Amino acid sequence: MSRRQLSCLVSFALLALGLWGLLMPAARFATAQAVPATPIVYVLPITGVIDLGLAPFVQRVIDEATEAGAAAVILEIDTFGGRVDAAVQIRDTLLNTPLRTVGFVNKRAISAGALIGLATQTLAMANGSTIGAAAPVQAGGPNEEAKPASEKTVSYVRKEFRATAEARKRPLLLAEAMVDADVEVPGVVEKGKLLTLTTEEALTNKVVDFRANSLDSLLSQLGLEGAEVRRAAPNWAEHLVRFLTNPVLSSLLISVGLLGILVEVRTPGFGLAGGLGVASLSLFFWGHWLVQLAGWEELLLAGLGLALLVAEVFFIPGLGIAGVLGAAALLGALVLSMTGAGDTAAAIVQASWRVVIALLIALGVGLVLLRFMPRLPFASRLVLASDLGTGPEHGSAPMSDQRWLGKSGHAATVLRPAGIADLEGERVDVVSDGALIERGTPIHVTHVDGNRIVVRKLPTPPHTARQPNAKQADPNEPNPNQPKRNDS
Repeated sequence: MSRRQLSCLVSFALLALGLWGLLMPAARFATAQAVPATPIVYVLPITGVIDLGLAPFVQRVIDEATEAGAAAVILEIDTFGGRVDAAVQIRDTLLNTPLRTVGFVNKRAISAGALIGLATQTLAMANGSTIGAAAPVQAGGPNEEAKPASEKTVSYVRKEFRATAEARKRPLLLAEAMVDADVEVPGVVEKGKLLTLTTEEALTNKVVDFRANSLDSLLSQLGLEGAEVRRAAPNWAEHLVRFLTNPVLSSLLISVGLLGILVEVRTPGFGLAGGLGVASLSLFFWGHWLVQLAGWEELLLAGLGLALLVAEVFFIPGLGIAGVLGAAALLGALVLSMTGAGDTAAAIVQASWRVVIALLIALGVGLVLLRFMPRLPFASRLVLASDLGTGPEHGSAPMSDQRWLGKSGHAATVLRPAGIADLEGERVDVVSDGALIERGTPIHVTHVDGNRIVVRKLPTPPHTARQPNAKQADPNEPNPNQPKRNDS
C-alpha cells in the first residue's frame, strides 16, 4: 500500500470518527426528547373550595405531566373560589411551567377560580358557565356575613388579575373589573358593579378562546383527538394536608395542643396530656409547613416557646419570665403559621383571634378537667391525690426516726424553723411546726413526716422557771433559813 493510499485511509477513518462523535449526542438527545406516539393529556380537577392544600396537588400533577412528556394539562374548573393566597400559588405554577395548560370552565370559575382560569394558556367554557366576581372579602365570625376587604387588599388582587391577563394576552380592564367595582368598561359593566361573564359574553369580549361542551369536544378543538387521557386525583398525603389545614380542624388542633400543655404545666411530669399536646401542635405545624405557610422561622419560634415552657415546668417551677416568654413565642408562631404572603392586617388580626379563641377554649376545658378529673372513675388513676397522709403507712420515714414520735426535749439550737434538738440526750435534726423556737425551749415531737421530725414548743409553767445559772438545791442539804430543831 502506497503512502498516498494510507494517508487517504487514515483521513477517511478520522472523518468517520468525527461524524460519529457529532451525531451520537444528537441522536441521544432526540431519543430523550421524543414525543410519545400517542399524545398524553392530564386532566386536573379544580373543584370545591380552593384551599392551601390544592396548590401542592397542582404542582405535583404538572411535574408528573412534564416528566411524562404530556402534550397538555387540562384544568377542569368548577368552583366558587376560596383563599386568595392559594389561588396565587396555583397561578404562579401555571405561569412558570413550559407545559401547555388549558383551562376548561365547566359550570363556574368564580373569585379565586377566575384567577386560575386566566392563568392558563388556553381557556374554554362550556355552555351555561360563568366566570368573574372576584372581589376579595374578609370572612366574618360565627353567624356573621363576610365583609368587604380593605382597599389595600382590593388593589393587590386587582393587580394580580391584571398581571395575569397581561401574561396571557387577555383584556386587561375586564380582568380588573372582575375584582374592583370601581372599574368601568363601557358597554360591558358600569361603575359600582362587579364583572361576571357568561359563556357568550366571555367569547364576545375575547376573555376565553372557544366554547367546548365536553372533554372530547375540547380535545378535538385542541388537535388532540385520540390522546391518552390521564385523570389526576389527590393522593392520601394531599388529602391529609387539606384536612389538616381546614380552618375548623386547625383551630381544634390548636385548642387540644394548648390544653395538653396547660394540664402538663399544672401537673408537672411529662405524661399523657403533654404527649397529646405536642402531637396536636406537631400535626398543625406539619400541615401548614407542607402548604408553605409555616417556614423554618415559625418552627424555630414554636420550638423555642416549647423549650422555655419545659424549662419552666421542670427546672424553674413557678410562672415566671421563662413561662411568659415561652407562651408568647408559641402563640406568635401559631399566628404566623396561619398567614401567608400578601395577607393584610385584617387577615393577621383574624388569625390572632382564632388563636386567642382556641386559647380561651383550652383554658376553660383545662380548668374543668383539673377540677373534676380526680372524681371520675376512669381518670382518677391519672391524677395524683392531693393528700398522702402522714405516718409510716403513708410516708417513707425510717424506723429510727419513728422512735422519736411523742418524745420531749429542748431546742439545742435556735429553730428557724430547722435546727437541732436534744431528745433524751441525743442531738437530732428537727424542724418546728412554723414558729421560731429559741434555744433551750422545751419541745415535743408531734409527728414524723418522711424524713422530717416535726416539733412544737411546750409552754413553760411559771413555778418551774429558773435562772440558767441558778444552782439547784440539794434536798439532803440543810436549809440555813430553817430554824434548828432541838432534839434534846
